[in-house]
Amino acid sequence: MAKFVSIFLAFSFFYTCVLAATPPTPVEGLLPNGNFEEQPKASNIKNKVLIGKNALPKWEISGRVEYMQGGAQPNGMYIPVAHGLHAVKLGNEATISQLVPVKAGSLYAITFGASRTCAQQQVLRLSVPPQLGDLPLKTLYCADGGDVYAYGFRANSSSVKLTFQNPGVEEDPKCGPIIDAVAIKELHPPRPTPHNLVKNGGFEEGPRLLVNSSNGVLLPPHQQDITSPLPGWIIESLKAVKFIDSAHYNVPHGDSAVELVAGRESAVTQILRTIPNKLYSLSFAIGDSKDWCLGDMIVEVFAAKETMKVPFKSDGKGRWKTVSMKFKAVSSRTRVSFHSSYYHTRADDTVSLCGPVIDEVRVLSVRA
Repeated sequence: MAKFVSIFLAFSFFYTCVLAATPPTPVEGLLPNGNFEEQPKASNIKNKVLIGKNALPKWEISGRVEYMQGGAQPNGMYIPVAHGLHAVKLGNEATISQLVPVKAGSLYAITFGASRTCAQQQVLRLSVPPQLGDLPLKTLYCADGGDVYAYGFRANSSSVKLTFQNPGVEEDPKCGPIIDAVAIKELHPPRPTPHNLVKNGGFEEGPRLLVNSSNGVLLPPHQQDITSPLPGWIIESLKAVKFIDSAHYNVPHGDSAVELVAGRESAVTQILRTIPNKLYSLSFAIGDSKDWCLGDMIVEVFAAKETMKVPFKSDGKGRWKTVSMKFKAVSSRTRVSFHSSYYHTRADDTVSLCGPVIDEVRVLSVRA
């Protein structure tokens, strides 16, 4: 009997050690309490201000963090909460953070709803050490305040600390960025193939869309290709571009595409491996996303020393066409870029930024 008990205890100890050594399952989709609908205890909140670093369930906070319900506020402000009922507002230098289990070495995109509360420059800082980025919130891309953004990072361990911070010091303490939903997705960067030198040329690999959002996902400026939420592509612009899906927009091919929503300030770029002096063919689809973006559009394309302006007249019915151009590589790396020549807003609200859609980008070598 003593021998049996010893074996049982040894097995129990081994099993407990195995469980302790097993890392948590990586999160996919909404983070724990990522929509902030799990409410704080009454003892942890006073006049909307959260009290204590663990007052917000599943999150750690510091500084002045307010737990908000969307809609008109007693002070006359209106808080846009497009992805649920509740959100958090970050006061000066305040933060919320969460430890997220991930796969070490993998590329991820964080998708989140964010908006400003005052008509002034506001910044939302995201950090996943050692990476850090500042998201300007001055520009409103949609009229209802339901802007959704994505931020890419590469995990350097099996768990990362995701932090949102308001780094500014606002003159008005009522001001500060709003966060109302946070989700995560592991990305699988595609590679060039013998049939296409462009990686992710159909934009099929990209960030997760929030379940109750129909505004697409904004890809912030200055995203590098190694950590871009749109794998293979650099967001090489002063303002965002929009990642759109076929469930809510007209997409020329497949499930996803990119809309150039900020004119010349909105651009996507990819650097291709090429052979100097070799001739290549570049083709892509251009169209409108059927989102009331009307009028004359032009997409400018740059490849090596070649430039092409592609006109497209949008009637808002989701039409598209395929165009092509040839270019000669001048080095072993060739930069291919797309941006819109004009600024457009939707005809139904005259506020929401919009623009031409590009999709199905292909580059192949051809004979002279």
